[in-house]
Amino acid sequence: MQSCELVMFVSSLACCIAKDKTDEEIALLSCIFSQLGDTLGTISAQEALCSCSEDKDPCCCEDQD
Repeated sequence: MQSCELVMFVSSLACCIAKDKTDEEIALLSCIFSQLGDTLGTISAQEALCSCSEDKDPCCCEDQD
């Protein structure tokens, strides 16, 4: 998918989700999707930080046996 196609898809999806919703419902959905994006970013950043190679000290992000 090209970047412009992705932008158009996301915009269309937002319009479909917002259809027949109140302003308050749209505001809540906006907060939920923002939190979802932030949480995915946090997970990705943590996994990138903790992807230690075997020759380095183990990362303390997860329990190590």
